[in-house]
Amino acid sequence: MKLSIKPTMNFRTIAILSAIIVTFTFFKCSTHKPAFTGTALKEYKLSENTPFDREKLDSLTTYLRDYTEATGMVVLYDGRVVFEYGDTREVSYIASCRKSVVSMLYGRYVADGTIDMNEPIGSIGIDEDDGLLPVEKRATVRDIITSRSGVFHSAANGGYDSKNILTRGSVNPGEYFVYNNWDFNVAGAILEKKTGRSVYQEIEEQLAKPLGFQDWNIKNQKRKASAKNSRYSAYHMYFSTRDMAKIGQLMLNEGEWEGKQVIPKSWIKRITTTVTPVDTVNQRYGRTKKSSVQMSYGYMWWVIESLGGRQYKNAFSANGFGGQFITVFPEEKMVVAFKNKLGQLVLWGLKSGGTSDDRYWKVIDKLMTAKKE
Repeated sequence: MKLSIKPTMNFRTIAILSAIIVTFTFFKCSTHKPAFTGTALKEYKLSENTPFDREKLDSLTTYLRDYTEATGMVVLYDGRVVFEYGDTREVSYIASCRKSVVSMLYGRYVADGTIDMNEPIGSIGIDEDDGLLPVEKRATVRDIITSRSGVFHSAANGGYDSKNILTRGSVNPGEYFVYNNWDFNVAGAILEKKTGRSVYQEIEEQLAKPLGFQDWNIKNQKRKASAKNSRYSAYHMYFSTRDMAKIGQLMLNEGEWEGKQVIPKSWIKRITTTVTPVDTVNQRYGRTKKSSVQMSYGYMWWVIESLGGRQYKNAFSANGFGGQFITVFPEEKMVVAFKNKLGQLVLWGLKSGGTSDDRYWKVIDKLMTAKKE
């Protein structure tokens, strides 16, 4: 049946009908069933004692509902689900958490020599249509995945820290940290060039299958390309919250899953160890030593120095725009996966949604205060 719109229809009616059509098309085209049957995370029974106060966890649920835009949250304690919120099966965009995932995928290839962290990107064939400078081509793979390449070239996608970008060729590789998507996109390109497989195939083989992802489908994954800006596309990722929690648990387990070493233990340690100190990170983000959030930076993972004045030894986090997080507290045996569905279509058009970083860290603070003394 064809839909006809008479000229006498007012703008409000046309807008409503258009929104309905776009919404229907969006969900029809973007929803894919899981590619394979995974395994559910183990859960604590209500009758079991846990280190958390149930009333305070109920209060956290209220806080999430009233003060955040969170669509999913999973908390693991000692490998089992101790708290859930929202639709943890929903698959959506995880923003910059993708970078932390890619750093994990490097581990086996660094260990077997397929990837040499000291190899210059010029010798790998990394270049741009408008050309990279000789000094930029000297940046190593290590410089790329620690965001210290010194290549201040525009990226295929947003998220470029323009305030801290310098003149091209003004610094040597490894000297200057700036969070920029050109480095991160090139990290994906190097992985693909060295392995002969896509980033998404690597996720499936290294993570989705061995960890038993429940909601993974490679067809959900979508790249962001812009040839006028850069040759290297952004490898956007779409996960469910409960599958994100499994990634966090793998990190907490130092790369081991059910008796198998999925990611080399030494690599997990390396990527979550500080490369760029907290003082430099503070300078880039306009924080001071008195700021509630104190983080340094490793290999595409943020290293938590302190939160709200509390020290969390060996803690680290994957952070993404709009409230996407995989945060690991090894000493507390805890993993937190937190997600917001961005770009949700509503009747009147697009709604970005999202939870701010500050609000997320308040959620973490409330979670920690829910622990029994």
